[in-house]
Amino acid sequence: MFQYIIRRLLIAIPVLLGVTIFNFFIINLAPGNPVDMFVNPNMSAADILAKKEALGLNDPLWEQYGRWMGSMLQGDFGYSFATYEPVLDNIAARIGPTLLLMGTALIIAYLIAIPVGILSATKQYSFIDYLTTTFSFFGISIPNFFLGLGAIYVFGIVFPIFPTGGMTTLGSSGGFVDTFMHLVLPAMVLGTAIAGSMVRYVRSSMLEVLGQDYLRTARAKGLREFFVNNKHALRNALIPIVTIIGLEIPLLIGGAVVTEQIFQWPGLGQLTIQSIGSRDYPMLMALNFIAAFTVLFSNLLTDLMYSVVDPRIKYN
Repeated sequence: MFQYIIRRLLIAIPVLLGVTIFNFFIINLAPGNPVDMFVNPNMSAADILAKKEALGLNDPLWEQYGRWMGSMLQGDFGYSFATYEPVLDNIAARIGPTLLLMGTALIIAYLIAIPVGILSATKQYSFIDYLTTTFSFFGISIPNFFLGLGAIYVFGIVFPIFPTGGMTTLGSSGGFVDTFMHLVLPAMVLGTAIAGSMVRYVRSSMLEVLGQDYLRTARAKGLREFFVNNKHALRNALIPIVTIIGLEIPLLIGGAVVTEQIFQWPGLGQLTIQSIGSRDYPMLMALNFIAAFTVLFSNLLTDLMYSVVDPRIKYN
């Protein structure tokens, strides 16, 4: 197991290197540059050139990348072109709200999807199955921005129950209750979208297992249907489900760009939009690097979880 982990970590190094090279050149090939955000009628052409020189934008791209890589290897992601603050400080201030929002949304999604998917599989072709299938298609088909705007209209305007923007009420000291009220709408919107696809995976995985001979044996021994479905069948249906859960882990860091923007949630998703608008190259590079690292880590964690779910799987 240890050798397998070391081997996967070594493979991840060139992958991360390739991702950073690709991202760096793609970001720099986009129209415009950070200096365009500072241009005003009082700036002369000489001032613009001096600003580019100060930011190192006149250097060749390979030189800029080498400078960024050298700093990154020392744990320094540079300074934001937009705020002139350390990049890591900006990310550290945003990662907490993103983890809170995405963690809550994933918990909501799994609490809905796993029992609903099991129920749909055990009641195949019944009214309940058709109802859960409709819910699944509803969650998959409706875009997050449309569902978010609908939630704002219903629960923020027609029935003003929940706040519709930010993480705390302006002018207040915040607190658990205030944060919870702001969290409800974006978490439910994201949780519904994730649960919609998860229900289909849980249902299909359970259907593959429910017809197996060992379940007939368990029923013949007199085990209650609840234990047959939720202990024996679910355990063997977990491998495809674990794969899907592993693919959702990067959302904890990457955030939900659209949903965070709609609800003005101060997370990494909103920071990504702001950084794109301001051509903040150091911030975008750091966000992309963290996202790539999280994807690779979640893939490794998913592979290791296979051996926990299914003892027959061994990594030598």
